[in-house]
Amino acid sequence: MPSATPKSPPRSADAMTVFDRSVVRRHRDRAAAGDWAGHAFLSDHAAAALADRLCDVTRRFGRVIVLGCQGGEILDHLPGDTGGDWLVQADLSAEFAGRAWRHDRPALAGDEELLPFAEAVADLVISPLSLHWVNDLPGALVQINRTLVPDGLFLGSMLGGDTLFELRRSILEVEAEMTGGASPRISPFTEVRDAGGLLQRAGLALPVVDSDTVTVTYDNPFKLLADLRGMGETHAGLTRYKATPPRAFWPAVAARYQALFAEADGRIPATFQIITLSGWAPAAGQQRPLRPGSAAARLADALDTQEHSAGEKAGG
Repeated sequence: MPSATPKSPPRSADAMTVFDRSVVRRHRDRAAAGDWAGHAFLSDHAAAALADRLCDVTRRFGRVIVLGCQGGEILDHLPGDTGGDWLVQADLSAEFAGRAWRHDRPALAGDEELLPFAEAVADLVISPLSLHWVNDLPGALVQINRTLVPDGLFLGSMLGGDTLFELRRSILEVEAEMTGGASPRISPFTEVRDAGGLLQRAGLALPVVDSDTVTVTYDNPFKLLADLRGMGETHAGLTRYKATPPRAFWPAVAARYQALFAEADGRIPATFQIITLSGWAPAAGQQRPLRPGSAAARLADALDTQEHSAGEKAGG
């Protein structure tokens, strides 16, 4: 089993404190203690998607750490004998850790910003949909890299920048009209274009990043807000607006949301962008990408087409 002695976390040079982690923990505790089963659809979707990625890897992962385990949904999807030696789950929320515990799959309260694991102990670190609440994501990825054995795999997912763009726009427009300005009411998310660089900065090899869009429809925006609360995904930024908004604010946001985005049947869509990241702990003899310009064959020949230089126009 891995050591549970926390180490001082590395902080990247440009690390910023964006989220109040005590509020993140409180939101997750509340979600775990509530009707989690009624709100776990996004967590289950992300867990199933990550497990499906593992099915494509011809490798046995005997020692596994699950970060941000939530209710332990990933355990229902992991293939084969993944975690056959041991599997430990961790979540910032002690309530979620308690909910995720299985008789042979223990769980602990652990912070992604200060991992309680020794170096080089895990063949696989898998993180389903929690890293978007981490302040110093490069530093967290460095810690994950150190936790992996050489040629160990990191596989994780997080919410991306297009998430809840409908709600964000509705809030901004209404607040601008009511107050003449705008305050952050939805947490910031990482953009897909930045995620690959984060993996490389953390020293992970062969980084791969892609995204998936999940669109959920609701009868009205208030049901979306209730779902976000039930998921533990409400705003926890340090600069969040803490004062109670005017009574007319949220009804106006709901009306604007309906006016801007309602579908033909009157239901409103809510977009969740899920970014998936993977990378390998460096190891001797590991496959490496080819240097630019080192290919032995031309792409134009493979496509049976004519090659043009960057300054040349076809047909010109």
